[in-house]
Amino acid sequence: MKMLRKYIQAIVVVGIVVVSIFLWEKFKNFNPFTIKDIQTTHNMVLKEMTVLGKLELANFAFRDVVEQELVRDYMPNPKAILIVQGEAIGCIDLTKIKAEDIVTKDDTLIVHLPDPELCSYRIDHSKSKIYDTEYAFMNEQALMNEAYTRAEAKIKQSALEMGILEQTKKNAELVLKPLLENISGKKVVLQYEMKATLERLK
Repeated sequence: MKMLRKYIQAIVVVGIVVVSIFLWEKFKNFNPFTIKDIQTTHNMVLKEMTVLGKLELANFAFRDVVEQELVRDYMPNPKAILIVQGEAIGCIDLTKIKAEDIVTKDDTLIVHLPDPELCSYRIDHSKSKIYDTEYAFMNEQALMNEAYTRAEAKIKQSALEMGILEQTKKNAELVLKPLLENISGKKVVLQYEMKATLERLK
């Protein structure tokens, strides 16, 4: 009886050892504190872009010869010829970017940018001048005001027709993309929605 009991005890001990070895081999690399994945929120990138605000990326310079005439019924028509210089600036408003517009995928940072916009257009009065006038001695100011107003509208129209918004996007690849890659340490992909439509000036 004693021999049987010892035999059973030996079997139990061997069984415990075998099970222990099996469990050790199966779970020796198990660690409840092992990090499965790393989630990173790039608030620094967002803050840097917000600080930049409206980032000017394209500047179109214009030079125009404007002929302005005020039509009268009985008196000679006042006329003026102006040489006008101005500029239009394309930009991206980075303050519109929200946290969900920045997505990390492996080693790539995908940034959804707002549509480029024509942020300003203006006449440079310091470089513009009156070339010639006729019968304008009583109406010169009205002639000038109307000429400059029409010239400014023409700058806006010409800038849009010449593709300043598309050029703004191209320049973002050259200027903004390397800046964000330097800040984040990742490859950056810029994406746009371009849902907005622009009506052509008449």
